[in-house]
Amino acid sequence: MKEEQLFEARMKELASTAFKQNRYTFSQFLSAAELTQLYDMSEELKGTDYDTFGGSDSCERQLVRFGSERMFGYEEDYPIAMLKIVPVAEKFADNLSHRDYLGALMNLGLERDVLGDILIRDKTAYVFCLDTIADYIAANLDRVRHTSVKVQTAGKEEAIKIEPKLVPVEVSASSCRFDAVAAAVCKLSRSQVQSLFREKKVLLSGRICENYSMILKEETVFSLRGYGKFIFKGCAGQSRKGRLYIQLLKYE
Repeated sequence: MKEEQLFEARMKELASTAFKQNRYTFSQFLSAAELTQLYDMSEELKGTDYDTFGGSDSCERQLVRFGSERMFGYEEDYPIAMLKIVPVAEKFADNLSHRDYLGALMNLGLERDVLGDILIRDKTAYVFCLDTIADYIAANLDRVRHTSVKVQTAGKEEAIKIEPKLVPVEVSASSCRFDAVAAAVCKLSRSQVQSLFREKKVLLSGRICENYSMILKEETVFSLRGYGKFIFKGCAGQSRKGRLYIQLLKYE
């Protein structure tokens, strides 16, 4: 079976188990492409409540939870832990990237789908993962690249601290078409930006979007892989040459 068919079969199995056994079931962490495929399965999953969460409202990689308080009469938390990776000696720590942290975690023999988002704040990384592997990571991860690290469990109050800041951005674009706004934000040509759409590197409200000619609506959230995540706030006016002043908020 193709990967897409295997994924659909797994989601249907989890939904069926939740319904028949009257209990919550959970997926592993899903990528943006898998979440998009899930949302397209609304007819196949009709009759079973489900929602998604990644540990924080801003997380892109998320678990699916099949079931609801309406169905079962009780609530069950997502099996997600948040870990904090800090250098043993901050003074001598490297400036580590997302790729560095992910590589170090994968070198422990972990599959990507047990790991959620990795958020970096200064020289500390916050990792969302399945709670069943949190202790394993804490006991075994002691180095990221050339930096000695220690792993600590992060409390719920720290999840609030690491929520991204929203920074106002204004760009000039020819219109409110998605590709025009994206080109202005990325400082790329229209054709280069359209390639990002074709390569499935653009997310609109958490789903992969290939429709670059659509007109953006206010408060739309979109991500451009490698360039950032934004909220479209609308047009603030027009220049003498007819270009629009586009206002956005950028996640940082």
